Amino acid sequence: MSKELKKDRLLFEFSRLVNIMEKLRGPEGCPWDKAQTLDSLQKYLIEEAYEVVEAYQKNDMDLLKEELGDVLLQIIFQSQVAKEEGLFKLEEVLRGISEKLIGRHPHVFSDKHADTPAEVSVLWKEVKRKEKRENSETASILDRYSRSQPALRQAAEIQKIASEVGFDWDNTSDVIQKIKEELSELEEAIENGDQEFASSELGDLLFAAVNLSRFISTDPELALLKTNLKFMERFKYIEESVRKDGKNIEDMSLEELDYYWEEAKKKR
Repeated sequence: MSKELKKDRLLFEFSRLVNIMEKLRGPEGCPWDKAQTLDSLQKYLIEEAYEVVEAYQKNDMDLLKEELGDVLLQIIFQSQVAKEEGLFKLEEVLRGISEKLIGRHPHVFSDKHADTPAEVSVLWKEVKRKEKRENSETASILDRYSRSQPALRQAAEIQKIASEVGFDWDNTSDVIQKIKEELSELEEAIENGDQEFASSELGDLLFAAVNLSRFISTDPELALLKTNLKFMERFKYIEESVRKDGKNIEDMSLEELDYYWEEAKKKR
């Protein structure tokens, strides 16, 4: 298939999706789709994004393809609603991200040079500094982080921004020591029965753990999602095993369930 034909098919499918959404929101469209607002749609975008990650972690490419389509639908959906409300059009969304990509990749679209990831990182910081100068009305560099993200992602982004100006730990050992300190303070709060203090210290412990995730180049949100899936798979194994043994999981002791848990760890 020629490059031109592939491009034509891509444009056809994209336009088809846009037209379908316009019809769903039109006078003869779907009552549910027509009732949606930008506010009501936000939760669906978050859900679909998580489902994309889950599909990838399951290594289910057919499901990943489907879930990516659902995310794309949300972008088209929200852009259609915004267009109807006179806020912006889909063309502006596409143009905006295209211009941003071009501006942030001068080593690809202009005369700048960067042949390695490290060189790209240096160039990226230059671009970010330029963007900061152009948006000098920003009261704090931390205002750049997105408050709409899950808390773990927010923490990682806040820490990353602070690290760009040198406010960061020197090495992984220091971060691990900080985690131990926070854990000790949490234990103290729990022993004292201070619920509010314990909640605060738990937050500090999680924040420190996110710091460690940066130092070991791990996305904390994805790491927790992977652990959630792992726990679910192992717990389902416990349920299946208990049923096969003719027992009721609710009647079993923790020690008995732990036996199945250890089995699950070996198998899944």
